[in-house]
Amino acid sequence: MPAYSALIFDLDGTLIDSAPDIAAALNAGFARNGWPELDPAYVERFIGNGPHRLIRDILDDKGIAHDEAAVARAFDGYLRAYLDDPAGRTRFFDHVREDLGALHAAGVRLGICTNKNHAVTGKVLSQLGLDGLFEAAIGADAVPACKPDPGHLRAVAAAMDLTPGTWAYVGDTRVDQATAAAAGVPFYVVPWGGGAEVAVPAGHRLTRLADLLQHGRKASAAE
Repeated sequence: MPAYSALIFDLDGTLIDSAPDIAAALNAGFARNGWPELDPAYVERFIGNGPHRLIRDILDDKGIAHDEAAVARAFDGYLRAYLDDPAGRTRFFDHVREDLGALHAAGVRLGICTNKNHAVTGKVLSQLGLDGLFEAAIGADAVPACKPDPGHLRAVAAAMDLTPGTWAYVGDTRVDQATAAAAGVPFYVVPWGGGAEVAVPAGHRLTRLADLLQHGRKASAAE
């Protein structure tokens, strides 16, 4: 028997390595203002708080002067480019595709809570052939406040009609961890993305998603 009857996942850095596509879209937006081109490895450091915060954090880190109009131009260019090619460079992390299939086959209900734009989220899942696996997938701009606000995660749980105590959240960042803590649900961290930087109790660090078929039950019993 699976440890949980349902699991909600973060997307970027948890299920997929989308940094190359995010960087390409971001560079399209930055080009509108004559801002410098960004390397995907650099962009990856700032992923997790949604596109508006991503743009502002990078501008602040690089010391690039900007106003609201420039940020709006960059965001518009980013979104247009991302919607045009949302997953051409994106890849799954190791065993993720097969493990999602195994969880689904075992009867585990699956959802997505991501700070990615909602429309882009749907296109990414469709392009990667994942849209049929998830009962609900809610992006940052489809809720009043996105992660780390627990309302974002609760909105996904509500859309799936989940019962408290029967599900957990899986992510790769401290933002994901804080979201789960604020929502009062168990949190598991993946070993890739930003997962190595997130401190979790013994039993809550995954080696792969398939661990959740049994691993979560043992961890819950030890808490």
